[in-house]
Amino acid sequence: MRTTAVRRSALAASVAALALLATACGGSGDSDSGKGDEGKADSSAAAAEALTAAELEKAALVQADVKDGKVVTKVPATDDLSADKVKADDKACQPLANLQVAVPVGSPAATVKRSWTGEAKKPAEGTDPEEAMAAALDMDKVFVTLASYEDGGAEQVMKDVDAAVEKCAKGFTSTAAGEKIEFLKVAKTEGPKGADESVEITVTMAADEGVEAPVKIVVARTGATVTGFSAVNFGAIVAGEKAPFPTQISDAQLAKLG
Repeated sequence: MRTTAVRRSALAASVAALALLATACGGSGDSDSGKGDEGKADSSAAAAEALTAAELEKAALVQADVKDGKVVTKVPATDDLSADKVKADDKACQPLANLQVAVPVGSPAATVKRSWTGEAKKPAEGTDPEEAMAAALDMDKVFVTLASYEDGGAEQVMKDVDAAVEKCAKGFTSTAAGEKIEFLKVAKTEGPKGADESVEITVTMAADEGVEAPVKIVVARTGATVTGFSAVNFGAIVAGEKAPFPTQISDAQLAKLG
């Protein structure tokens, strides 16, 4: 791939919501040194109380919870989109539009956000400049959003997300912070264990010159708390490959909530 093509593809994948995600995950900030039993899902959601912002803060990831990469515990305000800045053209797809840019679904009682950036692979000495550029982009970026809900709201969020995946499977469009985003397709698989219920979703964005930009989303409910993980790997996008969701981050976060 020519250097100019690499740059164009990387830039195309960075615009709109992906740019927001990348900035938030890699921005400045302070760093601190599966699906469960569905039979208990209804009862746990009804019995659980919504966590306060202070309780969510205590349960959210810090640097000591991960083996590598960097956890940002204070996401800059400029990188923290509010719900009114995100709008799907089809209302049924709104949960997916929100989750893709780390905005909670519905009306949570409290929220806390984190971001994590993995380590880029270091190219060997003498590596071709184009390959070195691709290697620099080959890192996972994840935005983590914890949101607590009252009166069964967490369970409703999971239902709304599931309905959105079914309704919007063939794609949809949305606007985030004034940027128009086209999604080509949406697909889901079973989510990670360690939560009352969870789902993994892949939303594929349309980028420049036919480049597709897949974003991995995991949504997990633990009692009255819903955790959203939005992950992207620009190196994989440029290379036309599919990067797996970095499960070490979801495992670490869900373990703290469980």
